[in-house]
Amino acid sequence: MGELQALLEHHGLMLVFLNVLVEQAGLPVPAYPMLFVAGALGVQETGPSIGAVLAAVIFACLIADTGWYFAGRRLGQPMLRTICRVSISQDSCIRQTQSLYLRVGPRSLVIAKLLPGAGALSTAMAGMTGTPLPVFLFYDAIGALVWAGSALLIGVVFSDFIDAILEAFSAYGHMAVVALGVVFALFLAWRWWRRFRLLRRTRHVPRMTVDELESRRQAGSLPVVIDVRAHGDTPMERIPGSMVLDMQGALDSLDALGVPHAEADIVVYCACPNELSAALLAERLRAAGYPKTWALAGGFDEWKRRHGGAAPTEAANQPGPAEAA
Repeated sequence: MGELQALLEHHGLMLVFLNVLVEQAGLPVPAYPMLFVAGALGVQETGPSIGAVLAAVIFACLIADTGWYFAGRRLGQPMLRTICRVSISQDSCIRQTQSLYLRVGPRSLVIAKLLPGAGALSTAMAGMTGTPLPVFLFYDAIGALVWAGSALLIGVVFSDFIDAILEAFSAYGHMAVVALGVVFALFLAWRWWRRFRLLRRTRHVPRMTVDELESRRQAGSLPVVIDVRAHGDTPMERIPGSMVLDMQGALDSLDALGVPHAEADIVVYCACPNELSAALLAERLRAAGYPKTWALAGGFDEWKRRHGGAAPTEAANQPGPAEAA
């Protein structure tokens, strides 16, 4: 099985531990291939036992994830933005992660590591939402067990196939690496091209600055303000007087929001890079006959920064029409 087999046979547990620790810490060093091989070696009894590998993986995950947990508790929303900057789909990264955790709670940690990009984000969300540390550690350990167990099981079931693949890599290693690199580069180029086109399209959606919004508030002509972020049972800070609307929901729910007519001024905000979620909903609203619709430039983060990071007034925590309905 080549060099990887030899390394695992002699330094298996330490390599697995370090590989998982580095990956869970956020570096792009995938641990799944090594776990596949560890599973195959475990069933052949030429490497560390599967039980020992599971223990090493869970220990490594708990170390790295506890770091993300305390970072999320201390830094909050900026922590999510920092993590999502390395995501190919960074504009939807924050909203999707918040939606998953706010809907499911700490139980989402059981499956988070199986979802691309959701592992560190979910552990940071656990810290942000004040999940008790013992509860977090319990569900995170189960999640690590599920994640590592699935990889090891694949290695056990397909041990002969994995042997053949590794032998092929040993014989044609350089060609295989080049081929995989080309495929991965093409995939990245395609994803970035899609994102570039989407950002270029949504640049045409007009933006309203936080200063303009506050000027209208002081003049007594506050627009309808719509919060398009992910929400759940956990209370979230909101711009005072804003209403919650699902960006994927039907637009006829605007009647329930109390939007009086198509000529109403509407401002949509989110907490994502390039205020993309807000721009997409504003684009839908303008196409549906609400021409006076803007996306809030900088979103909720800019609004909070302009207010010195202070918590919103009590009105912000009152249920909007969509929640009361």
